[in-house]
Amino acid sequence: MNPAIQGLYFFTRFARSFSRLGYDKRARKWPKQIFDFSGQHWLVTGASGGIGRAIVHQAAACGAQVTAAARSSGKLEQLTAESEFPERIKAAQADLSLMSGIDELAAWLGSVGTPVDVLVNNVGVLLNDYATTAEGMEASFATNLLNHYRLTETLVADDMLDPNATVINMSSGGMYNAPLAVDSLNPGPERYDGVMAYARHKRAQVELTRYWNEAYGDRGMRFYVMHPGWVDTQGVKTSLPGFRKLFKSVLRSHQQGADTALWLAMNRPACEPNEGIWLDRERQTEHVFSHTRNPAHTAQDLVNYLDSF
Repeated sequence: MNPAIQGLYFFTRFARSFSRLGYDKRARKWPKQIFDFSGQHWLVTGASGGIGRAIVHQAAACGAQVTAAARSSGKLEQLTAESEFPERIKAAQADLSLMSGIDELAAWLGSVGTPVDVLVNNVGVLLNDYATTAEGMEASFATNLLNHYRLTETLVADDMLDPNATVINMSSGGMYNAPLAVDSLNPGPERYDGVMAYARHKRAQVELTRYWNEAYGDRGMRFYVMHPGWVDTQGVKTSLPGFRKLFKSVLRSHQQGADTALWLAMNRPACEPNEGIWLDRERQTEHVFSHTRNPAHTAQDLVNYLDSF
């Protein structure tokens, strides 16, 4: 199928569910619930804008002490200044596209000494043009996937995740278009397609979440993968201007995109073997197209590949 036609079909198929229309319809059925995260330590990556920013503000408002990790010190200062509870937010400047930046963040958390009760692996980028990090890796792969794996595994190994921790991985509905393809996660410039790279990273997050539940679930930790629907973030404005122009009137707010992460952290629903992906407080299927159901690679292949870095 022509990529343009395929893209149009994808967007029109999911417009009602992933847009604000789907959120409003589901939210009408939710019972009222007060979120209380008092006594918890949260770590939110990609915290300086969009959904991450909304999660930080709302978690702090509900009593959590939040470590907000992002690259820009200026944006982190603004994030803290605009909170109703600035004393509950601790800024952690870190370039999460760099493995050295992740290691520095983990070391700093270790020096603080307070285990993380809720980890939100939120940072992510969709880059239309090929770029590499200072460490020589394709930038979106390093940010969207390798970063999440390295940070989470380091916190587990260093006992910096509470034994009953909740880990929430922020994926995207774009993953529905991509099977797990380990050999395409870190492409060179000649094969690079920003939208497809992003979709493949987000599919890999789903497989990684299942792996973590199997590996660490018996310790009491719970791992979830969710997508926030179509949210009007700066990333959408920059990377998908045509999409935003078409759907701007029904894109979700940052707070609506953050809602499921807060709900998962509060309620900690059971993690079933076939985990699925969470949207608007409901577990949804991982697959809607047949071409994603029988990939050539497994979750263990993915982990082996990420370990190679």
